[in-house]
Amino acid sequence: MAHMTSRPFTVGFDLDMTLIDSRPGIHAAYTALAERTGTYIDADLAITRLGPPLVEELRHWFPAERIAEMTDLYRAMYPEIAIATTPAMPGAREAIAAVRDAGGKAVVVTAKYEPTAKLHLSHLGIVPDAVVGDLWAEQKAVALLEHGAGVYVGDHVGDVRGARTAGALSVAVATGPCDAEELRAAGADVVLGDLTELPAWLAGYRADASRA
Repeated sequence: MAHMTSRPFTVGFDLDMTLIDSRPGIHAAYTALAERTGTYIDADLAITRLGPPLVEELRHWFPAERIAEMTDLYRAMYPEIAIATTPAMPGAREAIAAVRDAGGKAVVVTAKYEPTAKLHLSHLGIVPDAVVGDLWAEQKAVALLEHGAGVYVGDHVGDVRGARTAGALSVAVATGPCDAEELRAAGADVVLGDLTELPAWLAGYRADASRA
C-alpha cells in the first residue's frame, strides 16, 4: 500500500483570502485609485467581496467605457502599494509544505492578474509548482484539469464551482467573504475553518486514498 500513498497528486489553491490576506493591500490600492481619478470608491465595501475578477468590482465605480483604462491604471499602481502590506493567511506556508511533504504538487489557480499573483507569492516566500492567473469560477477548471488537480482549496463559492467543474474535490476554507454554510450550500465537499486545519485533513485524506 505504501506505493499508493506516494503516488504523485496535485492540490490546487486559490490565492486571495485563501493563501493571502489581500484586504489591506487591495484597500490601499482602491483608496489610491480613488485619489488618482477623483472617483468615489468605497474601499471598505470592496474588500468584503473579494474573489471575482477586478473588472467586476470596477464596474461598481466606473462607466463601461473606462473599465479597461482603470484596470490598467490599478494594475500599474498595485505592486508598489499592495505587495508589501499583504500578509500570508495563517497556515498558508504549512499547507503548501504539507502537500509537498506528502509527495504532491501545489498549484495556485486564481482570478488575480497572474504577474501580480506571482509578486505576492514571491514576496511571501511561498513557492508553488505553478501559478495560473486570470481564471474565475468555472474557468478555473481549465487550469485544474491541465495540471491534474484532484483537490482544489478556496474560500469562495466561485472556487467551489471551479472544483466541481474540474471534477476535483472541493475543499473550502471559511476565511473569505463566504461563510461555512454558504460554502456547503454551494457544494463544497469539505469545509475547514482555515488553512491551519489542512495538513491534518490532508493526512487523513491520503490515508483513506491509500486504503481504497
